[in-house]
Amino acid sequence: FLVTRDGKPLRKRRYYFSEAFAILAFAATAKATGDRELAQRARDLFRRCMEYADGKRPLEPKFTDTRPTIGIGVPMIFLNVAQQLCDTIGDDYAASRIDGFIRQIRMFVKDDIRCVFEQLAPDGQAIDHFAERTLNPGHAIEGAWFILHEGKRRGGDAELVALGCRMLDYMWERGWDREHGGILYFRDPTDKPVMEYWQDMKFWWPQCEAIIATLLAHTMTGEAKYADWHRQIHTYAHDKFHDKEHGEWFGYLRRDGQISTAMKGNHYKGPFHLPRMQWYCWQMLEGGGGSPTDVVLQ
Repeated sequence: FLVTRDGKPLRKRRYYFSEAFAILAFAATAKATGDRELAQRARDLFRRCMEYADGKRPLEPKFTDTRPTIGIGVPMIFLNVAQQLCDTIGDDYAASRIDGFIRQIRMFVKDDIRCVFEQLAPDGQAIDHFAERTLNPGHAIEGAWFILHEGKRRGGDAELVALGCRMLDYMWERGWDREHGGILYFRDPTDKPVMEYWQDMKFWWPQCEAIIATLLAHTMTGEAKYADWHRQIHTYAHDKFHDKEHGEWFGYLRRDGQISTAMKGNHYKGPFHLPRMQWYCWQMLEGGGGSPTDVVLQ
């Protein structure tokens, strides 16, 4: 729900990503405090979300059946949720779902055209319409580091590291703005016009996800190109988005890097992507001792 200041519902969303973030919060707080009730709430909510994902619990449909699609969003986000559940409070059911999420994500990675799609037909084929062709490089790059993180959790699983790096490679190539810097919001795999009018803007969160993904790829492979990409995106993001006078980040830039709005928070920009990026990268660098991250720190 979109709610009022005192919690009265205004608008109900037809997806369950807020629940995903609630699971993360419940589980992390339970780990920090030892609160068993919160831990159980996290587990119960994850199971309810999986009932939605598996079609066992109905959701009001958002689209008609005229042009059916499947999306990368649910398996991608819930891969990360399952990882966090396992690593905070432990959950065998969440662990059992991870390989399935990875199999689903693989469907959206098209090696023949070096692309990660957001939507496909139910049989896994691309749909040649400008709505379904719309790519979101930042989203795919976020998914790339979730895959890399799973490879890290499994002791450097070579197949998962390769998959995550391919996803990052493909969508960096398509998303990085060679003229102005930064990750563009939407792209088309055929270089035809993109449906959404904000397609060439720079939002804060894709930059955050690219900062994580490039650093993680470098720490896991030692490849110099990922250190170079990390320097590029880190420098761009902190130069363009950071409010050097008052702190925090602006959320939205025009393609040329000029601030579109001075607003730092709204219904979409909350305290999530930026602090997660800072925390995760700090953890990587603190634990790096003599690792390839030393190159990045220089």
